[in-house]
Amino acid sequence: MRETSARLLRMLSLLQTRREWSGAELADRLGITPRTVRRDVDKLRDLGYPVDATVGVGGGYQLGAGAEMPPLLLDDEEVLAVALGLQSGSTGSVVGIGEASMRALAKLRQVMPSRLRHRLETLQVDVVHREPARSAVDAQVLSSVASVCHNHERLRFDYSTHDGTASRREVEPYRLVRSGVRWYLVAWDLTRADWRSFRVDRMTPKIPTGPRFTPRELPPGGAADFVARGITRAVTRVRARVLLHAPIGEIAPMVHEDWGTLEELPDGRCAVALGGDSLASIAQWLSAFGTDFTVLDPPELREECRRVGERHRLFADRYGNA
Repeated sequence: MRETSARLLRMLSLLQTRREWSGAELADRLGITPRTVRRDVDKLRDLGYPVDATVGVGGGYQLGAGAEMPPLLLDDEEVLAVALGLQSGSTGSVVGIGEASMRALAKLRQVMPSRLRHRLETLQVDVVHREPARSAVDAQVLSSVASVCHNHERLRFDYSTHDGTASRREVEPYRLVRSGVRWYLVAWDLTRADWRSFRVDRMTPKIPTGPRFTPRELPPGGAADFVARGITRAVTRVRARVLLHAPIGEIAPMVHEDWGTLEELPDGRCAVALGGDSLASIAQWLSAFGTDFTVLDPPELREECRRVGERHRLFADRYGNA
């Protein structure tokens, strides 16, 4: 009897790890026959677990949606990961979930084996409580936006740009994307007839939501890549092209694809195209290459390089006289 109960728990754990299992896969993982798999599935159903089955080629078993959440069967590392995530729930990029996180953590502690409870205690850290970041998103807003994405419903919202300009938008919402502490919505803007990304912390959704829509194909690379490219454009305010007096093989490991591209020249040197938030910052970056260089474009960068050089000469004199 004990062996059967343990096997049922193992089967339930497997059913929770992915959407669908074939009978043969379950039999192989549990070391039983396909007939025993069918019997065990029936026992789980008798216990109230909604296990759905499909027949034929490609058929299998999956844990269906029930009236109540089944007990989660987690291994030691999974328990610790969940506990630590809850412990830091009030310090992330979403506000409004701190109290709920602490309640869930308290319940998890009560059922935790003593060995895991001890490990969690050793991993506890003190948290400095501070005002939420300006980019923090309210949990209710995030949930509402996620819901319309899932249901393919149009969304209307008031939006404030970085300079404070307010506007009303109507979009077909597709995906939520997180970058660092910020959340973005990738959507088809109906007014502009083009893809746009919106910071969720600047949105005020309106209800009721609009009619359902037929989903379009996402931009090349998917939603996350679309947001990443938009962020890169936002922080790349100026561009420059510089001739580096060194072979491309020596320089390539220093240039990240997000902010620069390299071109090999016939004379063995290379040219780098850089992006940055200012010419002054690019002028300072150039010292990191550790080689002579010639500014090709724009001419204004040459003056910035002269300023950096003069500053270093002053530093050299200061240190030389120390």
